[in-house]
Amino acid sequence: HYTSPEQRSFAKAKRRRPTRGEEVIWRAVRAGRLEGWKFKREAPFGPYVADFSCAAARLIVEIDGRTHDDPERLVRDGERDAWFARQGRRVVRLPDDFVIGSPELAVEAIRRALPHAPSPDPRDK
Repeated sequence: HYTSPEQRSFAKAKRRRPTRGEEVIWRAVRAGRLEGWKFKREAPFGPYVADFSCAAARLIVEIDGRTHDDPERLVRDGERDAWFARQGRRVVRLPDDFVIGSPELAVEAIRRALPHAPSPDPRDK
């Protein structure tokens, strides 16, 4: 999918200023607690930037702060999730408070959304 230079710049800026919940998940990913699955953070996709993306599993993980409780935001999140689904990607949304308060349960929720074994990454050869 085409991603504009502005969208790539926005994603890069978001990587510099992660939320607390995003930091928790990124530490788990970096520590290998997701059995070898590779994730990118703040990955641009078309008109959106996903908090985390696992290309091999076709999985998007979104860490949602309290602003996502707003009814208008919920509608936009639904539209966004539908867009990702049309691209063949599954979206898992985790509340920021849940991730911060129960990091192991949050990691387990992501683990359950992954297929059983990671696909080999052709770049690893």
